[in-house]
Amino acid sequence: LSLPRFTFPTNSAFLSTRVDWKETREAHVFKADLPGMKKVEIEVDRVLQISGERSVEKEDKNNEWHCVELSSGKFMRKFRLAENAKMDQVNANMENGVLTVTIPKEEVKKPGVKTIDISD
Repeated sequence: LSLPRFTFPTNSAFLSTRVDWKETREAHVFKADLPGMKKVEIEVDRVLQISGERSVEKEDKNNEWHCVELSSGKFMRKFRLAENAKMDQVNANMENGVLTVTIPKEEVKKPGVKTIDISD
C-alpha cells in the first residue's frame, strides 16, 4: 500500500496567523495563536504591530518525510489602536503558544450637557 505524499513550500509565509481583539472596561486585549514561535516582536505607535518568524526544521537526509504541513516563514499583523489606548503601558506575555498583549485604557471624558439660561 502506497500513501500519497503531500508537500507544501517550506518558505511560505504565515498568512493565517489568527488574532482575537476584545475590549474590556479596563483594557484592549489581543490574543494571537503562535504555536512553536520562539521570537515575537511587538511595536506600538498608535498601531499595534505583532511580527515573528518560525524556521523550518532542518531536513534530515536519513529520514523519509511523508507529509509536511507545518508552516514556516514570517508573519506580521497590524491593528490601529483606539484613541483611549495607553500606549506607554503595554504588557505582553506568551503562554502555551498564545501571545497575550494587554493595552490599558484611559478614561475618555464625555462632553457634559450644559444648560443655558435665557433671560427675558
